[in-house]
Amino acid sequence: MKYIYLIFILIFSGCSTKNYEFTQTKIVIIKSPKLKFADVGYLRNSQKSIELEIFVAGNAVEKIAINHVICVSAGCMSKRSFNEEYLHASYPEDILQNVLLGKAIYDGQNRVKIDDGFEQKIQNADADIEYKVSANTISFKDKKNAILLKLKDTNE
Repeated sequence: MKYIYLIFILIFSGCSTKNYEFTQTKIVIIKSPKLKFADVGYLRNSQKSIELEIFVAGNAVEKIAINHVICVSAGCMSKRSFNEEYLHASYPEDILQNVLLGKAIYDGQNRVKIDDGFEQKIQNADADIEYKVSANTISFKDKKNAILLKLKDTNE
């Protein structure tokens, strides 16, 4: 019985309320086979977790919370499972949190510094990715898998 209780706590603590150190308002565009949003969102993060709350016409329609698992309105799942279901199975586990935070993906492969950030072009059998991070915009586009993730500062 104590093992069931422990498993219950571990699963649901991944989706519990967090105290975030940083909050930013962004224009968020997400296009994937299962997710489609284009409106304002709030990106909140701390050292250990990230939350993207997406609004359409002023109503919160989706919340994506990332720590050791990824939680969406449908429930919590491992990062690998999230990639398989919402993005692409070949992506590294931490790709979503790295993109949301504007960090390098694929261990910095093909990273080229530009004036106010960097860009990466990743081409392999499973993906054709153009990823660009600048002072006010993060843009991730996978042409092969028809996935677009773009975050832009609202003050631009």
